Amino acid sequence: MRADRLLSLLLNLQSRGQMTARQLAAELEVSVRTVYRDLEALSAAGVPVVASGGPGGGCRLMEGWRSPLLGISAEEATALLAAASASGPLERTALGDALAQARLKLLAALPAAGREQADTTASRFHLDTQAWFKPPEPVPHLPVLVDAVRQDRRLRLTHASRPGAAGAVDPLGLVAKAGVWYLVVRSDRGIRAHRASRITEAELLPETFTRPADFDLAAHWARWATEFEASLDRLPVTVRLSAAGLAALPQVLGDTESAARAIPDTHEPGWHRLVLHFDDRQAACRRLLGFGPDAEVLEPGDVRRELAQAARRTAARYGDAPDAMP
Repeated sequence: MRADRLLSLLLNLQSRGQMTARQLAAELEVSVRTVYRDLEALSAAGVPVVASGGPGGGCRLMEGWRSPLLGISAEEATALLAAASASGPLERTALGDALAQARLKLLAALPAAGREQADTTASRFHLDTQAWFKPPEPVPHLPVLVDAVRQDRRLRLTHASRPGAAGAVDPLGLVAKAGVWYLVVRSDRGIRAHRASRITEAELLPETFTRPADFDLAAHWARWATEFEASLDRLPVTVRLSAAGLAALPQVLGDTESAARAIPDTHEPGWHRLVLHFDDRQAACRRLLGFGPDAEVLEPGDVRRELAQAARRTAARYGDAPDAMP
């Protein structure tokens, strides 16, 4: 128990810098006297602990001293190694070598008896962040974007939607969502997110920038994603699907989640009702045709009528056709 507490004390000082004995006591849930005894034990073990009294005083480690990775368990190492397997495209950037070195150091920090077990167990977990039925998006400029984000270097970007226009931006971070990379930037237009695959040119500029002190990438992305989804004018379409149609949802729409929301249709035994969302009426008709007779649009009426007309035209196209083209 005391060994665990000593390790926690050391890690607190190493990660947080100077702390008072009272702060350490509250963090470790012990008395101040116990904290001082533990500090003496660390000092006796060769850890350079410095304590100073008076206003502004506290406990800290000697300037520049860092301990190696301590106290990591085989389970913790397994979790970190498994998570590192999802690095994907980062392997091909400047962070690729760092990732490989981090794995080696992580294993080296374990006792010899636990290394093989952690490595073997981690190999049984694989995190695949790519969405179903969608090929990975090529992001040829990802290495440049990674370097710019790491070094706080400004970028000059050109987008596929505006091939003749290039603008300088401050790259605040990169986000990977379901296999798609987004670059979060700051410019005179505010903070925006750009789909990285649509960046046709990316030039690393010599000047650096100062990122906003209060900027939190994860919090900003969560807000932006929520606002983006709410801003889309999505068309809800109520459909009735057979068991085969329900099973075909991932193949036809690339949707692996909607099937869980389907409810049995009381008017058609063996069929299910489900509300799907599309960008517009034309997109709904084109995509729902892929289900053939295993899907029926119930509402809205204009989508049902247009889909029925499309089905009749398709049937007419094939109605008089021979079984095989000559």
